[in-house]
Amino acid sequence: MFRYILRRMGYGLLILIGVNLLTFFLFFTVNTPDDMARLNIGGKRITQEQIDKWKAERGYDRPLYFNAEAQGTDKITRTVLWERSVSLMLLDFGRSDSARSTDIGHEVATRMGVSLQLALPLFILQLIVSVSFSLMLVYFRHSRIDFWGVVLCVLMLSISSLFYIIVGQYFFSRVLRLVPISGFAGGLDAVRFLALPIFLSLLARLGGEARLYRAMFLEEIGRDYVRTARAKGLSEQVVLFRHVLKNALIPIITSAGAYLPYVFMGSLVFESFFGIPGLGAFVIEAISGQDFAIVRTMVFLGAALYIASNVLIDIAYTWVDPRVRLS
Repeated sequence: MFRYILRRMGYGLLILIGVNLLTFFLFFTVNTPDDMARLNIGGKRITQEQIDKWKAERGYDRPLYFNAEAQGTDKITRTVLWERSVSLMLLDFGRSDSARSTDIGHEVATRMGVSLQLALPLFILQLIVSVSFSLMLVYFRHSRIDFWGVVLCVLMLSISSLFYIIVGQYFFSRVLRLVPISGFAGGLDAVRFLALPIFLSLLARLGGEARLYRAMFLEEIGRDYVRTARAKGLSEQVVLFRHVLKNALIPIITSAGAYLPYVFMGSLVFESFFGIPGLGAFVIEAISGQDFAIVRTMVFLGAALYIASNVLIDIAYTWVDPRVRLS
């Protein structure tokens, strides 16, 4: 297994390098530093002097790939490629392109904690509720409970998450006044601000997740080992929880593991609508403010988290199914 993990990490490193170079090409070749300066400065009448000043303040006045005027290693290190792309591989995110010029690394570390407070409970609750609900539908299959449960799932997944947010904020915050409509506070007060977005996000994803897990369980129920277990006199509850659920864990882990990067990266929609200062809102602010340094950093972090989550999923396969061997 150790060799397999090393090999996967090697593949992941190559993917990260490719993503990093592609991102650099898109930002600095297709969209030149002069274009970035115009977008960040804004306004109709922008002089070349303003553009040059903006580039000098942020290090974009250097050559992109090779500095012929420098000496020694500075020919490579005193370039935009090294300072804005290679530095990401060393987790040196630099400063933002905005007028505030904030430390991106500090912002990422601070906001990731906020995103975890929202996404981690949601991830755990989503898995428990979706699996439990789909198991109930399978247990009562071919009955009215199963039929109307599937209808409810289709109805829930057909409704946009924006509808859940708008209706939820109006009903629970404006009418019932149970929770704040938006905002965030640290410590135990965070529960009041996170309860509604967690509940609404859970509701918005429940329909699709439950239908997917129900299909997985129904596929397992038709297998020979389930018929053998029933022939031995095992009850339906034992068959479902001891055999069907256990053997369906691999596709469930695959599906749930794809959500792991969002646990750290945050939700773009829910953080923005509820005013939660997490990484999701950070990305939206960077896009709206044309802050390319932050966008590049988040693209890099997203790729790294996806690679790490895939490795963790492969390792989890060996835990739930001893027949799986990583080699």
